[in-house]
Amino acid sequence: MNAIHVIHPQTGSAFELKKGEILTVIDPQGQQVCDMVLFNLNDHKEKISSGKTMDFEESILISAGHYLWSNRSQKMMAIKEDTNGRNDFLLAPCSPETFQIMYDKQDYHPSCLDNLHQNLLKYGIGIDDIPTAFNIFMNVQFSKSGKLKVFPPTSKAGDLVRFEAKMDLLVGLTACSAEDSNGGTFKPIHYVITDAEGLINP
Repeated sequence: MNAIHVIHPQTGSAFELKKGEILTVIDPQGQQVCDMVLFNLNDHKEKISSGKTMDFEESILISAGHYLWSNRSQKMMAIKEDTNGRNDFLLAPCSPETFQIMYDKQDYHPSCLDNLHQNLLKYGIGIDDIPTAFNIFMNVQFSKSGKLKVFPPTSKAGDLVRFEAKMDLLVGLTACSAEDSNGGTFKPIHYVITDAEGLINP
């Protein structure tokens, strides 16, 4: 069985991750963002919180050595390794409205919000239940005045972020669909699930 799960460009995936398992998210070609949302597998009202994470980690730049926290102030994941080191937790998943308002695209455009919703729907997650995502590899810069600007990711081919689940989780991932977030091109995201000893889990 192929250990690498492939998320094709502008699509998403959802899956269960047990406490203690390791999720490795890989940018196989470079400069591709992956949006990630988390839910407590046994109670979907508990989910990843950007505000709690930045509060408790005392940083807006979340990377190796940090935890991802829930809206109930519980640790959901530990970031064990981050070979790129630049991620975002400020911006919401791109949505159809993102492309209408910010890109002036009135026709349908794939979006992370739609892809998360489509894949999480089988678990009973509604679109309004989807929180702000942890945007892996996303390069958001900010000025002294607080002005935000999205630049192409600094990730190179093969860069990865490795997470350890601190509770049983429902995970949603995307290969981001926003042009500006990915240097103008759309590429796949890979992920691998292993146990604590590094053995492959299907």
